[in-house]
Amino acid sequence: MALPRVLKNFNVFYEGYNFLGICESVELPKLTRKMEEYRGGGMNGPVSVDLGIEKLEMTHNYGGFTREVFESFGAVKVGSVLLRFSGACQREDTEEVDRVEIVCRGRHSEIDAGTAKAGEKNEFKVVSQLSYYRLSINQDTLVEIDLENFVEKVGGSDRLAKQRDALGI
Repeated sequence: MALPRVLKNFNVFYEGYNFLGICESVELPKLTRKMEEYRGGGMNGPVSVDLGIEKLEMTHNYGGFTREVFESFGAVKVGSVLLRFSGACQREDTEEVDRVEIVCRGRHSEIDAGTAKAGEKNEFKVVSQLSYYRLSINQDTLVEIDLENFVEKVGGSDRLAKQRDALGI
């Protein structure tokens, strides 16, 4: 019987700063395809047409005010802020540990400093809109999405290479 890999711990690196002990939680980016129903003449039913990727977003929460986040608020370039999530996932049956890494680039659409209350910690929530996403397990890249450069690689296959070629880019 095989048991799942369980996230035992994680860390976040923000623009190269080590946020060990500062980042409390991360809502990792959801990978979603934009699908539209299509039914043409001679078809007995509809199919879903793939129209690309929905927006990529990441939410990260910190234990209090984080200066570096404020300093990058309002960044002009879509890939201004570099975020790296590094997780240790361990199997309960073999003790094997996998390194899960998600590297993102984007900029913040929301900084919520929460409610300030004396004698209590305040949660500091950040929502980032992403232009770049890469998921690796044990340094093997499984998914790489670069929206600015029209790149989408999944399992080693560049899914947009033929379209880039057709467009001359």
